[in-house]
Amino acid sequence: MAPVSLSRQEDAWRALDAVVDPELDEPITDLNFVRSLDVTGADVVVHLRLPTSFCAPNFAYLMASDAKDVLTALPWTRRVVVELDDHHDSDLINTGLAVDAGYKGTFAHEAEQDLEELRTTFRRKAHTAAMERVLTRMVRGGHAVEDLGRVTIGDLPLDDATRALLRRRAAIGLRTGDDLPVFVDHSGTPYPEVELPLQLRLARSTRISIEGNAHFCRGLLATRYDLQESAS
Repeated sequence: MAPVSLSRQEDAWRALDAVVDPELDEPITDLNFVRSLDVTGADVVVHLRLPTSFCAPNFAYLMASDAKDVLTALPWTRRVVVELDDHHDSDLINTGLAVDAGYKGTFAHEAEQDLEELRTTFRRKAHTAAMERVLTRMVRGGHAVEDLGRVTIGDLPLDDATRALLRRRAAIGLRTGDDLPVFVDHSGTPYPEVELPLQLRLARSTRISIEGNAHFCRGLLATRYDLQESAS
C-alpha cells in the first residue's frame, strides 16, 4: 500500500513520472503531456495531450500504454482509464487501450515495427546521449578524447548525470560495475582508440537532436494549448 502520508492522487502522479517520451527521453509529467489526472476511490482517469495532432502514432500509443501499465500496477487501483486527446488516431488508440488490444492488435497491418523494438531503439539513443554528457564534461575538465576509452564508471562523480547514465545502461541491459568502461556501444563493447573522436561527435549529434526535439515540442505544446509556462 502507498504510505499513509502519500495521497492516491500524489501516488498516481509519481507513477506517471516513470513514463518517458521515447524520442525526447523525458518524463511525460515534465513535458506537460498529462492534461488531467482524476482519482475517485480506486478508479483513475487520465487524459494525455501531445504537441501536435500528427505526432507519431507509435510514440503516442507507447506513452499512453505505459501510463496505463504503471497506474494499473499500483496496489490500490481497481479501474484505470487512459485516453489520448486531440490526436488524429485518438479514437483508434483509445479503443485499443480500453480493451487491452496491444499495439499490433490496435494498429493491425499498420504496425510495421514491434513496439519493443521501437522502445529498444530509443533507449539506445538515450544511453548514447547520457554517455556523451559525462564524457564531454570530462573532456572539458582536461581529459584528452583519446584517453576516454580508459574511463571507467568508477571514475565518474556520483551525481545526477552519472546516475542518469547508469539508469540508461541498465535499461539496455548493460552492467554498471565500477570497473566497466564508460565509452561503449549498445552491446557494451568499447570503441577502438582510433574511433573515439568520431564516436564522440556522433554521440554529441544524438544528444543535441534529442534536446533540440524536446525544446521544439515544448514550444509546440505551449502554442497549441496556450501554456505560457511551458514555453521557457
